[in-house]
Amino acid sequence: MAPLQIRTEVQVMFFDTDCGGVVSNIAYLRFIEIARTRLVEELGLVLTEMAEKQTYPVVVRTEIDYRRAAKLGDRLVIEGWLDQMERARFWCAFRITRPDDKTLIAQCRQMLALIEMPTGKVLRLPEHWQEHRKKHSTDYATDECRIRIAGEKSVQ
Repeated sequence: MAPLQIRTEVQVMFFDTDCGGVVSNIAYLRFIEIARTRLVEELGLVLTEMAEKQTYPVVVRTEIDYRRAAKLGDRLVIEGWLDQMERARFWCAFRITRPDDKTLIAQCRQMLALIEMPTGKVLRLPEHWQEHRKKHSTDYATDECRIRIAGEKSVQ
């Protein structure tokens, strides 16, 4: 089975920008949230069913590299895929581009866990998700400089 990859488009609106017409960093996370919601729906976690079953994918970590600025009125494409899987957590990766000039705007990876509420119990991931994982992903460079997080060694 081919790896699952979603693609969605957004247009930068006034509320996405600062006073200079440049997209605010928090708006990129909203764009990624849209793509991630579509991705987990494709994996079988439909929003209404999540609410009924009280099972939710919860973001544990976000890594984002901003490459170029997007501006008011830009049309952006967000691609997302299931990048890595462990027993109880998974990584989704995202790429935001401006197709008009083929510019890479941002890259992001998010670690998530599947949680049962209201107990907060971490659940094992469905086995069939392995079929959708992108093998040997090179679309998100993991060897680049990262910000040091308290308690971690710095990676250069």
